[in-house]
Amino acid sequence: MLELLWVVPAIAFADALILAVVGPRMPEKAVAVTGVGGVAVSALLSILITAQFLVVPPAGGVYRQVLWTWIDVGSFQPEIAFYLDALSLVMMLVVTFVAFLIHLYSTEFMRGDEGYSRFFAYMNLFVASMITLLLADNLLLLYLGWEGVGLCSYLLIGFWYQDPVNGRAGQKAFIVTRVGDTAMAVGLFLLFHNLGTLRIQDLVQVAQSQWAVGSGLAIAAAALLLGGAVGKSAQLPLQVWLPDAMAGPTPTSALIHAATMVTAGVYLIARTHVLFELAPPVQLAVAVIGAATLLMAGFSALTQNDLKRVLAYSTVSQIGYMFLALGVGAWGAAIFHFMTHAFFKALLFLGAGIVIEALHDEHDIFRMGGLRRELPGAFWTFLIAGCSLAGLPLITAGYYSKDLIVWSAGSSSIGGWVFWAAAIAGVVLTSLYTFRLIFVVFFGPVRTAVSRRAGWAMMAPAYVLALLSIIGGFDKIPFARFIGAALPAVSEAPGRLSENLSSTAAALAFLCGFLIAWLLYQNRPELATAMAENTAGRMLHRFWFSDWGMDWLYDRLLVGPIEWVARANRGDIIDSIYDGLAGLAKLCYRFLSLTETGRLRWYAAWIAGGSALFIAIALFL
Repeated sequence: MLELLWVVPAIAFADALILAVVGPRMPEKAVAVTGVGGVAVSALLSILITAQFLVVPPAGGVYRQVLWTWIDVGSFQPEIAFYLDALSLVMMLVVTFVAFLIHLYSTEFMRGDEGYSRFFAYMNLFVASMITLLLADNLLLLYLGWEGVGLCSYLLIGFWYQDPVNGRAGQKAFIVTRVGDTAMAVGLFLLFHNLGTLRIQDLVQVAQSQWAVGSGLAIAAAALLLGGAVGKSAQLPLQVWLPDAMAGPTPTSALIHAATMVTAGVYLIARTHVLFELAPPVQLAVAVIGAATLLMAGFSALTQNDLKRVLAYSTVSQIGYMFLALGVGAWGAAIFHFMTHAFFKALLFLGAGIVIEALHDEHDIFRMGGLRRELPGAFWTFLIAGCSLAGLPLITAGYYSKDLIVWSAGSSSIGGWVFWAAAIAGVVLTSLYTFRLIFVVFFGPVRTAVSRRAGWAMMAPAYVLALLSIIGGFDKIPFARFIGAALPAVSEAPGRLSENLSSTAAALAFLCGFLIAWLLYQNRPELATAMAENTAGRMLHRFWFSDWGMDWLYDRLLVGPIEWVARANRGDIIDSIYDGLAGLAKLCYRFLSLTETGRLRWYAAWIAGGSALFIAIALFL
């Protein structure tokens, strides 16, 4: 079964090609079967490959499949090859299975849309690119998948391009992530130039043998890769594109936020963790970025009115937790949280889509209310996902993975009390904005009548993900043993922080956030109104609502100056240099054309004079 590994991305690519070429002429049902069928086969193959990998592990716990040599120029010989180990296996399995559920949901959600086949073509290309990224044996093939998911995110975020707002959101995502991608591309050049290979396993071995810990080249390479990861995973300071990505269809949001694009940066750092271990300042920067991002995004989520934007900031915050785990050396904890996050965040977005569709495309949470009775299926699944996101102790999957990160932040030899306190504060914020959302949307009086109820194609994936959002965390110890074959265990500082103490503090933080949300949005909502209406409250609300002024800062520092230069260069100042050279050539031509008299005596005189001049220069100079 392992030899069929190449089929997992290939069938998704083939489906995307079929839908792009003949999809517009296919009936809607045929498009749905084709679009979902390809991803279903990829998911099934992933499950079968996982089963064989667990029952009959390959030698060394690694399976490498070489298809062909991609480029052969001197010593530069990257291959189209796949590398399957515990890390890529977990990622592939989660991506394909969650993507299948989202595709199934999409068949009903997108029904009747004029771009139905185009939507599934983009989605299948998205999944295929992500799988290529995860299985890539070398960084060049990984970069191909990396750019593929970037392209698909642009196409899907701006899917309804007739509205200029959607088009601008897609452009923003494309441009901002290109900043990080450029840094990553420079990093690949640096790595190949100094280490002579881009094959990941060879690269890390050569780096360990040639670079000392803390060397300048190791720091530069890790920092450039971090730049790429920050862009794709929407971390500070490149997080501004993700909230606007909500312009795309809800299944797109679920796919981007739960299992594909935003987790690519997490995977890149985990896969190249040796390079980051050789660059301690950069690894510390990963932890600092993660801690700062999870807090900033948590405060921003508290102020949003749009249902999907609350979840978008939640994603930024949860990816921040993964970065924090990576930064303190808890590599397995980051991947464990990736898995549980994929379940509950996909469910939250699918639940949001059910609610928005039921209320005739209403996004404002303060125009919702009382939906626990009107949409009981959506309520219970959304509640389970919300509790998992907030970390309901001992029951939900999110609790086990987040608790592991919180404890690692305090107990790791790289971590400390500051990181642990940031993680605990993040638990309070997450619980607060999650239950704010649940209380406002599903409790209280009905503010907008339900006009549509979801069918089985939308509800069945929600029920499956709800189950996984509960049981997905109970395999913490087996998961740690399995992922330990590919990633090193966290290095604990003796006597720093016990796991029981950390878990108790995290449970109390969850309870604190829940009680504040219940008080402000269920028991005494006038208190929340009063806090938001006083001067300090309004200023904080505006500041957090605007993502801490990051868009304003970018507009002033980058967008405005670039637009000014474009306006100043409207007449193409650079082109005027070449226009001047062309004019000079014309002038010289006109001057020299005056010598074309047709008189042989003048030609002979010029030849003789020129010859004499060159002889004189040769003799005397």
